Amino acid sequence: MSIAESSFRYVADLVRRETSMLYEQGKEYLVEARLLPLAREAGDSDVDVYVSRLMSDAAERRKAIDALTINETSWFRDNAPYQAFTEVLLPRAIAANQATRRISIWSAACSSGQEAYSLSMLLDQHLPLGWTAEILATDVSTAMLERVKAGRYSQVEMNRGLPATHLVRYFTRVGSEWEVSADLRRIITTQHLNLATTFPPLPTFDIVFLRNVLIYFDLDTKRDILRRVHARVSPHGSLLLGSSETTLDLTDSWEREAVGRVQVHRPVQPAGAFGLTAPTRAAV
Repeated sequence: MSIAESSFRYVADLVRRETSMLYEQGKEYLVEARLLPLAREAGDSDVDVYVSRLMSDAAERRKAIDALTINETSWFRDNAPYQAFTEVLLPRAIAANQATRRISIWSAACSSGQEAYSLSMLLDQHLPLGWTAEILATDVSTAMLERVKAGRYSQVEMNRGLPATHLVRYFTRVGSEWEVSADLRRIITTQHLNLATTFPPLPTFDIVFLRNVLIYFDLDTKRDILRRVHARVSPHGSLLLGSSETTLDLTDSWEREAVGRVQVHRPVQPAGAFGLTAPTRAAV
């Protein structure tokens, strides 16, 4: 039995109200798949009964929102962005930060943390001696942030894109799970953040990974997110979006740069800012 239209409409409205993420017609199967385990856990006979529970149970609504905002993730997802990070973006950030010898990275919509930990492995391998780095991992799901803090993953999760050499070097078996090393966990901090609302106080970042999440928002929300992210990226910094995402037709505050097989977005600076003139390349 598939989810009733009224139940789907309630859930879609709930998620949009709380997170601005869109669940449009045709995604009923996804809502049902993500809520069915919660329905069973709550002792409800089906998803429709569980949705009725959500209408009066705030704690259960929080669980449902967490389940519905989880994004697909894996280690070194799509590979090319991490190659661009290693070969171009990190060296550029190192050149710009010689005075502080510190690199700051934002893993936005970090899900269960594979992106942040993938970046931390690359920093361990490529950051010069004497340098420090910090990765801020943020997500709208508090359950996902707890997973990032724990740094523990199942065998199935470990099999999704992690090279065997990295497994040996950075993980320890703990029961049926694998735990990431303390050295990698040490450079990652977590913070609850809803991209669709006003950001809390944030530092300035050299590199921002905002991948495969803008696709879930409407156009106005995408524009607003890109505007607010722009304010948190260093003048020499870089923004990486998902392979199907772009700033085209959304804002003129970013310019695109091809780095290997990915498009890196660089913040356009106002004429005269930081002693610079306006970019000569066309902003898109």
